[in-house]
Amino acid sequence: MAGKRRAETMEENRAKLIAAARKAFATKGFADASMDELTASVGLTRGALYHNFGDKKGLLAAVVAQVDSEMAQRAKAQATKEQDAWQRLLAEGKAYIEMAREPEVQRIVLLDGPAFLGDPSSWPSQNACLDATRNAVRDMVVQGIMKPVDVEAAARLLNGAALNAALWVAASDDPATLAKATEAFMLLAGGLRATPDA
Repeated sequence: MAGKRRAETMEENRAKLIAAARKAFATKGFADASMDELTASVGLTRGALYHNFGDKKGLLAAVVAQVDSEMAQRAKAQATKEQDAWQRLLAEGKAYIEMAREPEVQRIVLLDGPAFLGDPSSWPSQNACLDATRNAVRDMVVQGIMKPVDVEAAARLLNGAALNAALWVAASDDPATLAKATEAFMLLAGGLRATPDA
């Protein structure tokens, strides 16, 4: 029983630290967020942070994974409003790109994440998105909705296009960047469709 309670306490502490870090990283940025202030805000010590995440970058990785996973879920939810597989694919990519204008997403996932954690294509959350895209592409190729293209190549290029469009939107001060990025993504994806839109 004591072991179960200890595990629950550790999980609660982990959740508290992620929530506090998410708030701090979104408002102050990763570099300027104080670990002492962050841990004190939830009644924990730096020791708890190191025990759960190894270091500050480990905590950032956990926060990025949480926010990025939420982005994928929100994009998928947006896609479910569409009638067919092709429109769902486009809606999911478009929704992901549009989230790049949200301050929390922008700061944590698209600016600080790559700056401090490296190439997003190596993040577990991005690999989960790639798996979902791969499955969607495979199904559409089999159904003849997409041209007979290599599934892996198409999935990686579609994911890369959406991610890079989002990175561009997040880094740009020009509000028109979002419309430009979204339009280009739609046109690029459209080249894979077996029967072009009328």
